[in-house]
Amino acid sequence: MNGPLNGVAAMAPAVAMLAAFACAIGGGYLLVKRRERLKGVLMLVMAVVLVGNVLIWTL
Repeated sequence: MNGPLNGVAAMAPAVAMLAAFACAIGGGYLLVKRRERLKGVLMLVMAVVLVGNVLIWTL
């Protein structure tokens, strides 16, 4: 990939992994504190999807 978007494309997996960690921590917190169970589960599912996307991008 050439051009100005090369840096953004290289940074996207790192940002997605940071978001996945944040979603996993937030979802785990919601489940442990028994506040909003559905939102916690959805955040954990979103974290798994983000990690899956990063795996696909890097292959």
